[in-house]
Amino acid sequence: MQESSKVSLSAFEQQLVTDANWILTKNRIIEKVYLLFGNLSEQYKREPLLQQLPAEILLASPKIAKGENYEGLPYVMLDYPRCFGKEDTFAIRTFFWWGNFFSITLQLKGKYLAQYAAVIQQNIDQTANENLWINTSDEQWMHHFRKDNMIRTTEQKQCISNKKILKLAVQCKLEEWDEAEAKLASSFQQLLELVQEH
Repeated sequence: MQESSKVSLSAFEQQLVTDANWILTKNRIIEKVYLLFGNLSEQYKREPLLQQLPAEILLASPKIAKGENYEGLPYVMLDYPRCFGKEDTFAIRTFFWWGNFFSITLQLKGKYLAQYAAVIQQNIDQTANENLWINTSDEQWMHHFRKDNMIRTTEQKQCISNKKILKLAVQCKLEEWDEAEAKLASSFQQLLELVQEH
């Protein structure tokens, strides 16, 4: 008979496993992110620039979802507008990642990327926006801002028309929680302005 190895906890793990308050606090914070994203979804729906988009992009209502394991950490996301197809995508994802950041990302693929690539390229070229990031990979579900996924648009000229998937994103620090709603709403408008011809 094989002897099972002992599973023990570190002193810090022992302290946490006996304290329910930190999990309850985490749950309250996630609830507050849901409330924040609910407020944002209402603001997003009132954005006049949405009316310039094809009608099918606006058919689905905002969706808020959460998970426990994006690179091992909890997250919450709000998708609106959200038009996800196998071949074609037009979506804006607002993302909360525990211990890391808030972000908001315009994601285009297929016919929507083809439709908007030239005007987005022109708008990016005309504005040197230090806060705007662009994807370096074609991985649709990566949300981190490391170099294997995102770089600032000012760091390197990216040819948008060569991409299979385009993601343009703005990041907001968790330390700026009290300003996050206003910053994310403003970034939502900025991302929509990128698809507008001027």
